[in-house]
Amino acid sequence: MVIVVITGCSDNVQQNSGEEENKDVEVVAENLEVPWSIEKSQDTFYLTERPGNIVKIENGEVERQSVELNKEIATASESGLLGFVLDPDFSETNLAYAYYTYEDSTGQFNRIVTLRLQDNAWIEEDLLLDKIPSGSYHHGGRLKIGPDGKLYATAGDASQEDIAQDQESLGGKILRLNLDGNVPSDNPFSNSYVYSYGHRNPQGMTWSSSGTFYASEHGNNANDEVNLIEKGNNYGWPMIEGHQEQEGMVSPLFTSGTDTTWAPSGIDFYQQKLYVGALRGEAVLEFDLETEEHRQVVSGLGRIRDVLIEGDSLYFISNKTDGRGSPDENDDKLYRMSLSETD
Repeated sequence: MVIVVITGCSDNVQQNSGEEENKDVEVVAENLEVPWSIEKSQDTFYLTERPGNIVKIENGEVERQSVELNKEIATASESGLLGFVLDPDFSETNLAYAYYTYEDSTGQFNRIVTLRLQDNAWIEEDLLLDKIPSGSYHHGGRLKIGPDGKLYATAGDASQEDIAQDQESLGGKILRLNLDGNVPSDNPFSNSYVYSYGHRNPQGMTWSSSGTFYASEHGNNANDEVNLIEKGNNYGWPMIEGHQEQEGMVSPLFTSGTDTTWAPSGIDFYQQKLYVGALRGEAVLEFDLETEEHRQVVSGLGRIRDVLIEGDSLYFISNKTDGRGSPDENDDKLYRMSLSETD
């Protein structure tokens, strides 16, 4: 079933951002229900919503498309329909990849599947990876296709911190798959999907123009991280976090430290800078890889879950309706701003 939820778009937003107003921020879509991932194909957006829908935004019209999954979607905190990425040949295949939390008689888990768009509905088609740990919190959930054509997924520690150091567990990891679900032959551990480990709850991934891999990760209360990811590396959780160091473990490029919480989620790269959506921080953060400084480029719009950069446009979604925010009328929203005007 397809439901038109709004038709208006590109309204200018002028809201207080603390030190200054968010200049030239536009509302692209509103009345979203806990949106989680942003994807874009040509001029069309596709956003996942945690309760189990995909929102299509095209030519100023917004449709909520149904998603037919083979398992019952979970309703635990932070769970639901999470990561989503379009196939590189989506315009011909109508294929996408999705990460969702489900529950059945055996328990609660996360799985990675393919979805096929048919008659304005998404149908679960193939199971790529199942039984990714899922506790009361920390599901991970981000999906991206890397410059190598492989499918990457972030998996949280499912509130069982010790599994992040267990290379036999899929929890607390960044995972790497072939697009057909098989284990790539050049993964760092034999016959394993594990690409890196020692993660608490990573929720964002991106690559620089030269192919350097970065990920964002939730710390324990504070000590949030932005990491440079290399295959086979151990990123320390729960042994170290934030500024701490230990032999054989990798410390982050950036950390919020012990006194500040960002709760970073989606991340993207633009001109030697990383842009990260912050949930607890209620901002879009800019990390300069050359100066090693960071700042807020957007604030005052509430919890920010995901970001997407195309050209010099930064798109981001709020997450005030996830049970932890204070939603205003017509929340949640997809926004756009020009990065050329933030320099």
